[in-house]
Amino acid sequence: MIRVLIADDHAIVRQGLKQILADSGCMAVVAEAENGLEAVQKVRALSGDIDVALLDIAMPGKSGIDVLKMIRDEAPGLPVLILSMYPEEQYAVRLIRAGAAGYMTKESAPQALVEAIRRVASGKKYISPSVAEMLAEEVGGGNSASLHASLSDREYQILLQLASGKTVSFIAEEMSLSVKTISTYRSRILGKTRLKNNAELTHYAINHQLV
Repeated sequence: MIRVLIADDHAIVRQGLKQILADSGCMAVVAEAENGLEAVQKVRALSGDIDVALLDIAMPGKSGIDVLKMIRDEAPGLPVLILSMYPEEQYAVRLIRAGAAGYMTKESAPQALVEAIRRVASGKKYISPSVAEMLAEEVGGGNSASLHASLSDREYQILLQLASGKTVSFIAEEMSLSVKTISTYRSRILGKTRLKNNAELTHYAINHQLV
């Protein structure tokens, strides 16, 4: 029996995932979390009793990338499979690079999710053909012309939010950071991407299929 931790802030999503895993006949949900910090706490308390962590990256509080890194620190051998509403182009490569065992979108079929959990539980990576292609391009230098590739994980996360039309104040509150800190990140992002303002950031993100 594969023991799974589900971390997602929507109760109805967690319930649906529990049913999918129960129907598989070989998996059981042993812990649930509705935000990132709770997920880390559950891993800390139950790491020896969890075989796979199923993690959404769009939960209240800390960013998904931060939560992934915290889980990796707590339990380096625990496979973390990302299940997200965001397209692969936005986060998949960064999260796999940060230590995720795989990345799936919530549009994936239930059977595909079961197979992915089986795969990462056995110590392998789950990488879709499209993500494999992105990784190959990165290794081969195909992303060298993408200015956003030089951004840190935090800068990249803020870029996506700015490009989605969120204000500095909103982002600061959502990330539990000061407005001044977010403004500093914004200045760094504009400098690294050689852009002038939020409108150009949005245009850039759309052209690179980031939003």
